[in-house]
Amino acid sequence: MDDSTISPLTVQPVPSSQLNVPAIMQRPSLNLDTVTPSDHVSRLINSNHYKSPSRTIYSDRFIPSRSNSNFALFNISSSSPPLPTNPPASEGGKEDSSSAYAALLRSALFGPHTPDKRDSPGRNIFRFKTETRQSMHSLSPFGHDEDRPGSSHSPVKTPRKVPRSPYKVLDAPALQDDFYLNLVDWSSHNVLAVGLGNCVYLWNACSSKVTKLCDLGIDDSVCSVGWAQRGTHLAVGTSNGKVQIWDASRCRRVRTMEGHHLRVGALAWSSSVLSSGSRDKSILQRDIRAQEDFVSKLSGPKSEVCGLKWSYDNRELASGGNDNRLFVWNQHSTQPVLKYCEHTAAVKAIAWSPHLHGLLASGGGTADRCVRFWNTTTNSHLSCMDTGSQVCNLVWSRNVNELVSTHGYSQNQIIVWRYPTMSKLATLTGHTYRVLYLALSPDGQTIVTGAGDETLRFWNVFPSPKSQNTDSEIGASSLGRTTIR
Repeated sequence: MDDSTISPLTVQPVPSSQLNVPAIMQRPSLNLDTVTPSDHVSRLINSNHYKSPSRTIYSDRFIPSRSNSNFALFNISSSSPPLPTNPPASEGGKEDSSSAYAALLRSALFGPHTPDKRDSPGRNIFRFKTETRQSMHSLSPFGHDEDRPGSSHSPVKTPRKVPRSPYKVLDAPALQDDFYLNLVDWSSHNVLAVGLGNCVYLWNACSSKVTKLCDLGIDDSVCSVGWAQRGTHLAVGTSNGKVQIWDASRCRRVRTMEGHHLRVGALAWSSSVLSSGSRDKSILQRDIRAQEDFVSKLSGPKSEVCGLKWSYDNRELASGGNDNRLFVWNQHSTQPVLKYCEHTAAVKAIAWSPHLHGLLASGGGTADRCVRFWNTTTNSHLSCMDTGSQVCNLVWSRNVNELVSTHGYSQNQIIVWRYPTMSKLATLTGHTYRVLYLALSPDGQTIVTGAGDETLRFWNVFPSPKSQNTDSEIGASSLGRTTIR
């Protein structure tokens, strides 16, 4: 046969000088044997007994054995040399430093069990063991294993400190001690509205200026106040069952809407829609753009409605009442889409999480004393926590995953919680009556609380979005005690 003809069952040997291989690999070690047709047939017949002379057959072809791994390609030695305690300042010191770096690199690449040629052939590089797992809280690329050479440990972050004293106190004469009312709200323009008796007062948090917005007269009183999400419009619920809309920038009443027969103790805005809850057991949906006083009536509560909150996406409305039940409504329903009956006392405290869609918190009154968490997306009850006292209010921080609850009777406290562990970050005291009213500042750092002791107290409880050490700019430098009227 002519030398230029190549049989399809044979492999033509290639001179080692023509192989394109790394310089570190020795060319004589590469050997391609010539296979004859008879050898090929024998291999097919005796495939279970034949072993290739050029490689080793392993039991699992997908998991490599470390015994034949060529770590010389990484310039890493097969064993981990101990780190020198006093490296000399000579060329030998450079070699020791290189060895230490190589050991650290091997440890980072292959974990605590680094490859070693002395290991048994049966041990694999990739194994599912608990010893290779690292903490999720580790910020170091090398984890927290103390036995790894050259690894450093970042200091444990200390818990955030919450000031235990209010930075400002306002006297609020005639602030009613009534669990079913909502007399304090803070606008997006940094103006605090407070209902005192039959009047509404505005306190500008930037200038500390106090303005009297309205006086309902001796035959009426303020039962609830609620700022529109944007703008300067304030809704005022009265004891006569009416809802007034005021333009706070001009101190001018824009509209009066009827529909309820008893006091209106709860208000909640959703864009141009205002929801009002009353002692007459009804919830009215009012579109201030429409001529009608209300566009729909929600039926379901069996007693006074004292809690109303729209979700942050304005798709769901949560209501609580003296019938111990928590309802969830959507934008188009007149019947509740979800009903929760686990509370054993009136549900006034309601808060939607701004961090997780559908996460709702609710608190029960004196006979209940619990804060419960619900997932309205899956219609499930997540957890329950006994607070030991009447839960009057709840508010979720917009900056961090924390929330505040206010309590009454035996405690008269404000508690800052971390979610979802519900561990206490701080317990704030100062009020001598139950803490019935709560509002959050527009920057999300400050809360104001009101109680039957006729005081409003301002607390820096939440960090800013950028830094947890930045103090609130709202009145932080204004100490002392003044009056709101």
